[in-house]
Amino acid sequence: MVQIDHLASLPKNARPLDERAEASEEDRKFHWDLGKEYFDGTRAQGLGGYYYDGRWKPVARQLAEYYGLGPASSVLDVGCAKGFLLHDFIEEVPGISVTGIDISGYALGEATDLTKSYVYMGNAKELPLPDDAFDLVISINSLHNILDRAEVIEALREIERVSRAHKYIKVGAYRNDEEKSILDNWAVVATTYLHVDDWLSVFEEAGYTGDYDWFNP
Repeated sequence: MVQIDHLASLPKNARPLDERAEASEEDRKFHWDLGKEYFDGTRAQGLGGYYYDGRWKPVARQLAEYYGLGPASSVLDVGCAKGFLLHDFIEEVPGISVTGIDISGYALGEATDLTKSYVYMGNAKELPLPDDAFDLVISINSLHNILDRAEVIEALREIERVSRAHKYIKVGAYRNDEEKSILDNWAVVATTYLHVDDWLSVFEEAGYTGDYDWFNP
């Protein structure tokens, strides 16, 4: 297990933390269906418009290089949203096999033409996929959303089960009270974000052996 940031190339956007802090509990829960309002509504409570712009290309290249992926490799993205990272895997690693799973029907319906036939509705805690099926399983800023702690452990075990080689996840985490406060205000749909030490305990309990990194806005 290695802590590593594979997303350093992504643009750093300003985050309206103060605006989100003022949101009501009802308004936050409204976005838990991960529909249009969450992905393509305002930045105050969601992603503020999540459209394909090629930003995941360097991420796909870095992941492919780091984990030794090529045309004969297969990748699963758990919580793939609109499948933009998978789109860029296809373009950056010709011949690679990709699969995406997400619980948002809206997001899957907005996948690019290149990826529509490779993304499916499903829940991370019970992946409808065979054992040892993928060379790399990734889940980026997804497992801390909606799921409770026990369900996160189930999801991590599922990631282990379907991977025959590499795993990489990024989850909401904090190291001090200040970082926790930021996550409290920012995390519209997050239900399980933990202290980094608690995450390591979760990994051990789940038997997760892959690489990881922390998300904190």
